Amino acid sequence: MANDAMDRHKVFLRRAIALAVKNVETGNGGPFGAVIVREGEVVAEAGNSVFTANDPTAHAEVNAIRAACRKLGAFRLDGCTLYTSSEPCPMCLAACYWAHLDQIFYAANAEDAARAGFDDAFLYRELALPVGERTLPAKELLREEAQVSFAAWDESPYKQPY
Repeated sequence: MANDAMDRHKVFLRRAIALAVKNVETGNGGPFGAVIVREGEVVAEAGNSVFTANDPTAHAEVNAIRAACRKLGAFRLDGCTLYTSSEPCPMCLAACYWAHLDQIFYAANAEDAARAGFDDAFLYRELALPVGERTLPAKELLREEAQVSFAAWDESPYKQPY
C-alpha cells in the first residue's frame, strides 16, 4: 500500500480513536469508536452507546453501520471501509460481513481489549462449539412450521439478495 494511501487510512483511524476517547470522557459507553468511509468521505461515525442506550448491541461498529445505512438508504455498504478503534468483537464482525463492507482497519487488537476487560475469547470459543454444547441453551422447535416463512420469501415480490 502506498504511503499516501496509508496516511489517509491513518487519518480515519485516528478519528475513530478520538471518538473512543470522547466516548469514555462523556460516559456514553465503552472505549470504542468507528468511522465508515466511502470514496474518501466520511459516511457515518459513532461511539459505543451501550450505557446510554441500555442496549448491549449498541457497539460503535454497529451504531456506525446503522447510521451509514440510513444515510445511504441501503442495507449494503459495498464500497465502504470501516475504521474502528479496536478489533471488532464477534457480533460486530458478523455485522460487517452482513453489511458487505469492503475492508476493515482497526487500531487496538483483541488482546489489548481483553486487558481492558473486554475479552471476546469466550465468545469465539462458544461460536466454534456445536449448538448443543454451548453454555447458552438453544433448542430447535417448530422447524417444519417455520418453513412457511421461507416459502413466502421465495415467492415474495420484495425478495432481494442479502
